[in-house]
Amino acid sequence: MNIIYVNPDEMRADVLACYGHSLARTPNFDRLAAEGTRFDQCHVQHTVCTPSRCSFMTGWYPHTAGHRTLWNPLQAHEPNTMRYLKETGYDVHWLGKNDCLAPEAFASSVTKIYGTGGATAGTSENVFKKGESGYYSFLNTALDGPPRDALYYERAIEYLKGRKANDAPFFMFLATSFPHPIYHAPEPWYSMYDPDDLPPLRPVVEEGKPDYHRLIRQYRDLHNVDESVLRKVMAVYLGMTSYVDHLLGQLLDALQETGLAEETAVVAFSDHGDWAGDYGLVEKWPSGLDDTLTRVPLIVRTPGGAKGHVVEEPVELFDIVPTTLELAGVEAQHTHYARSLMPQLQGAGGDPDRAVFAEGGYDLHERHCFEGKPSDGVAGNPEGIYYPKGMQQQQHPESVCRAVMLRTNEHKLVWRPNGQSELYDLAEDPHELQNVFDREDYAQVQRELARRLLDWQTLTGDVVPFEPGPRGFPPGLVA
Repeated sequence: MNIIYVNPDEMRADVLACYGHSLARTPNFDRLAAEGTRFDQCHVQHTVCTPSRCSFMTGWYPHTAGHRTLWNPLQAHEPNTMRYLKETGYDVHWLGKNDCLAPEAFASSVTKIYGTGGATAGTSENVFKKGESGYYSFLNTALDGPPRDALYYERAIEYLKGRKANDAPFFMFLATSFPHPIYHAPEPWYSMYDPDDLPPLRPVVEEGKPDYHRLIRQYRDLHNVDESVLRKVMAVYLGMTSYVDHLLGQLLDALQETGLAEETAVVAFSDHGDWAGDYGLVEKWPSGLDDTLTRVPLIVRTPGGAKGHVVEEPVELFDIVPTTLELAGVEAQHTHYARSLMPQLQGAGGDPDRAVFAEGGYDLHERHCFEGKPSDGVAGNPEGIYYPKGMQQQQHPESVCRAVMLRTNEHKLVWRPNGQSELYDLAEDPHELQNVFDREDYAQVQRELARRLLDWQTLTGDVVPFEPGPRGFPPGLVA
């Protein structure tokens, strides 16, 4: 079976129509859900690109092998889904960005990397001048041409149309950028949504939230922007999502036209979400663990699988590791913590008692992990749009302290040993506006969740290799 990962960056679940957004124009994601299985409560294991991708390619939590930062991608000696598939005869095609593999890991994991052949992408400009309050909101003007993502989809479709009947099975990783900020899109998508028509944004919460909420608004000068700016951010973010949907439609049409739809599984998901104006915030934060950042779409269409099936129970994004390997008939040779979703792809329900876990942030002694250091060419650049983010981490490292999250369908606990912990009653407060941590009437719930969190940390702290090295002293070193 062929397998395609459709992996837009930074797309939260609730901006798709099939996930309940009343205004979203996403007919192709909706089409995929109608033809496959949609997981309503899929949560990532980290809310930053590299750690999340390391998890969804290994089935490891970020802490399991130290993949907790932007700077530690998967190494050549470590397992990953693509390596398994390549070793068993798959042609593995990579199109798009890399926040996953170290350079040395590509040879064993990827057959071909697709460039854009010198083609240029559209450009845009910041809506605000430097020094104006909205400058660091990531809000730009409309793109004057297609984004680079469109070029990668073109290459993908060219490959599909050029395949021969006796070619090896393929795995395709379409790791594209939209709707990751900067917030911009070509027309008509840039202006597709009227900010005044959108549902209300999640409000700014002053009490009970971690200090990074206040500091992000301060460092980016977002506390001085009019709400109309944030509503425009959300409108453009929705437009970017609809543009991804447009590209997905072209891919699905190509699969249908070539006859490959009957022998290809399509797995559509994102690596994490985006605030896009909610809580008065934009983009994301390394220790942010609210649903706008952790809950992502996961839609899987497989030949012979269930159609229009919805799994309401929680799953973890890295469950795609054993699921993909099972689709390919490959057995994992490393310890992992993910669960195969194959029963659900055939119409089964999920586990109502399951909890999902995520984590983020750094210890204060891990200064090499923080963004904004001089060697950081993005957040360390005083002229760059990410500079306030880097400076906040350098000047207030406590605002990005370690955090772990446990979430059930009823409650969410976020534990921060050196910061504001959080507990939410999701049935009463689905937008996470009222932190009930340490409240007496939630004491029993908090104790039970904390115990489950301790069990999880204990059971997933590391992995022991299946084939340990030889024992004894090396020859020549024993007197």
